Amino acid sequence: MTMNGNTPTAVDARAVSFSVEAKTLLDGVDVRAGRGHFVGLIGPNGAGKSTLLRTLSGILRHQEGAVSLEGRDLESLPARDVAAILALVPQLAPYTQGFTAFELVLMGRYPHLGRFQVESQTDDRIAREAMRLTETEDFGPRTLETLSGGERQRVFLARALAQQPRILLLDEPTSNLDILHQLTILGLVRRLVDGGLTAIAAIHDLNLAARYCDHLVVLSEGRVVTEGSPEEVLQPETIEAAFGVRSAVYREPVTGALAISLIEPAEEPVAATNGNGVTSAAGR
Repeated sequence: MTMNGNTPTAVDARAVSFSVEAKTLLDGVDVRAGRGHFVGLIGPNGAGKSTLLRTLSGILRHQEGAVSLEGRDLESLPARDVAAILALVPQLAPYTQGFTAFELVLMGRYPHLGRFQVESQTDDRIAREAMRLTETEDFGPRTLETLSGGERQRVFLARALAQQPRILLLDEPTSNLDILHQLTILGLVRRLVDGGLTAIAAIHDLNLAARYCDHLVVLSEGRVVTEGSPEEVLQPETIEAAFGVRSAVYREPVTGALAISLIEPAEEPVAATNGNGVTSAAGR
């Protein structure tokens, strides 16, 4: 990743590999994120995006390569220190029975508490502010089993923000959200990044990735295919090679953001119309 020489590196993964039962999920992956940058991981299902995020967070231990957070080797950091630096929002919010939404968000303060220390009014205020930012205040007294998947996902994002991390990892943060909250959540992450947070997110929606991310990394079969700015990466030939679909790329006239229109699978036969006006597939 190309960064300004004055931009400190927040996340640096070099030649990271991870395998399970002879299946290689990550194969020599290099990913870097500068402080105050939003890096998007894109690629087809099974490309290694979720595995990479879990490896960067320390949940999975890479077998080869090295990962550093803010210049410190991940493997040398105690789990509590990692939690004070970094927060991970999983793709599927765990089903945590019995806790209210507010209690779950308040758990995000645990990395900042001493042994046997209870939450203070400051911790309470930070948790409530995280819920305000994610528009989950109304869920506070409700138990998690009463919330929809998208509502739980926003609560877990609030918990991550309550950690006050300097690095935020998000695995498909919009997968369970309606259109309004997709824009709300990614807009919030973008504002936090502009304020100095570093974010790395696996994103399926190429239009959202183009609009909100500074830098994109394309993964396929556990390898980095290419990376660069959205303008550099989101070219029709790259999209076809990575996803197997034909596309048109243009500037959206209202926002000015890069936009991608998906046309058809790359192997889809071209439609043809015969003289009787009947549409058929050419080459059949």
